[in-house]
This record gives sequence, C-alpha cells and structure tokens, in this order.
Amino acid sequence: MNIVFLDAKTVGEVSNRDELKSLRNVTFHQTTSPDQTEERIIDTDIIITNKVVLDAGHIKKAEKLKLICVAATGMNNVDRDAAKKAEIPVKNVAGYAARSVAQSTFALILHLLQNIPFYDDFVKSGAYSKSDIFTNLDRPFWELNGKRFGIIGLGSIGRQVAKIAAAFGAEVVYYSTSGRNTDQPYMKVELDELLKTSHIVSIHAPLNKNTEGLIGYSELRQMKPEAHLINTGRGGIVNEADLARAIDECEIAGAALDVFETEPIDSDNPLLKVKNKEKLVLVPHITWSSMEARTELINGVIENIKWFQAG
Repeated sequence: MNIVFLDAKTVGEVSNRDELKSLRNVTFHQTTSPDQTEERIIDTDIIITNKVVLDAGHIKKAEKLKLICVAATGMNNVDRDAAKKAEIPVKNVAGYAARSVAQSTFALILHLLQNIPFYDDFVKSGAYSKSDIFTNLDRPFWELNGKRFGIIGLGSIGRQVAKIAAAFGAEVVYYSTSGRNTDQPYMKVELDELLKTSHIVSIHAPLNKNTEGLIGYSELRQMKPEAHLINTGRGGIVNEADLARAIDECEIAGAALDVFETEPIDSDNPLLKVKNKEKLVLVPHITWSSMEARTELINGVIENIKWFQAG
C-alpha cells in the first residue's frame, strides 16, 4: 500500500512524523505545485494533504486511491462530492488546534492592548536610563476585565477563547454564524449588537456561504472607536481592503489577522500599505501550529489511516 504526503513542509519537523513510515510505503513531498499533483497521486492508495487541492479530475485519475487524509480540520481543498461518488472516504482531524489558536489569539490581543515591543525598545535603546521618572506612560493600555468580548463562531476554538476571556473578567457574548448554536453558557446576540457593543471582536468561524465577506466597511464602522478586531478564523470573512481603510480612518483602534484571502499574502494586499501600521498586527497563519497541536495533528492522521487499514 502506497501513501503519499503531498505537502509535509506544512506540518514541519515534529517528533512523531516518522511514525507514518511504520504504516507502509510512505513518500514525503515537502511541497506539491498544481502541475505536480496528478503525477504524484496516480499510483497512490492513500493521500495525505494539508492544503494541496484535490479536485474531481485528480480523484478520477487516481484509480488506486482508497483514502484521502486531510492534515487539517478544514476540508475545502478536497472535492468531497467527487470523492463520495468514487466511494473514497475523506478523513480530517478535528479539534487538535483549539488550545493553540486560543493561546495565540490572546497573544495577538495583548500585543494590541499593551504594545510590549514599544516599551522593550524604550528600555533597550537606552532611553529609559536617561528618563527623569521611573516609568513611561507614552502608550496607555487597557484591561480586559469588565470589557465586552464578542466572539463570532462559538465552536471548539471559540469556546476555548471564551473560557480565557471570562478568566480575564471580560463579559463574553457570541454570534452564531449558523444560527443553530444556542445551548451555550454565554449570551447569544445578533451580529449588529455584537459589533456595536464589544471592545474585542474575535472571529473563530469557518469560511462558508454564511461568513464570506461577513465583515466589511459598514460592519467595521459599527464597531466602537476603541474596539479591536481579531481574525484567526479564515481569510475571506473580513474584507481586507475595507479593513485597511477602516484602520487608516481610525474607525477602530486596531486589528490582528492570522489568516488572509490569499495565502501566502499577495504583495499588493492593501493591509501591507496601511499608514497606521502600529494599529495592525499581521502573522502568517501560525496560530494553529504549536508543537503540541502539530504533534496531535499527525497522531490524528495516523489514527485515520489505522482506522482504514482495520477495515
């Protein structure tokens, strides 16, 4: 049985990756471009992919294919209808990154609220040693305690974020993008109310017909001038040009994004050209990727393959 991992570089060097080799004949490709996909899967029984697209044409031509393992939670890179028609199971790994994304979400929030790099530079540059007072109050910061913390999408990650926000003393409210998530210990509100009343708006929703373009210029203008927007959900939920405009017009206090409409980010993305750069934090889709999360992800892929081999 042949197994091919099409984009092993996307999970990096984790301690248990080589355990995949014990499952049978495994080929690792660091990356796979669209024009390489067909030749690499043509004689394969099991495909492992994180972000490499497998469309109906690929699935049809891979005549030996028996299982597709997605090394992620989202499966929008696989034509699942075509796989179902060909009776090929598609298995993902759900929930592995909830703690990693939640922790990283607060790293982004605290960066925006407290601007530690500014104070770190103040000390290391020698400016503090020349100060006439014991502190520096040039960049004020605020507490999360007592603030309204609005979460868009209260799935496993959103719930983890909610717990941490509550531990800080924030009032947690949420908006369900599906409209079905109602049995939660937090106040459910409509999107307009969440945007108008929250000091932090944190997005943890999938990208689908309900969320694509959910946050545009008109929604950003509803937010408080002192509010911050965080998106660790999916690019495409926030209109990036509109966010850049809102940042430069000081409609909101700041924003942090881990996900983008196109990844890697386009060089002409308007977010790279904002004037108020100190109000914007951009990181390259890394909030999911703690060492623990990546290890759990590989364990999940291994279990999915063992499930298949066991019939």
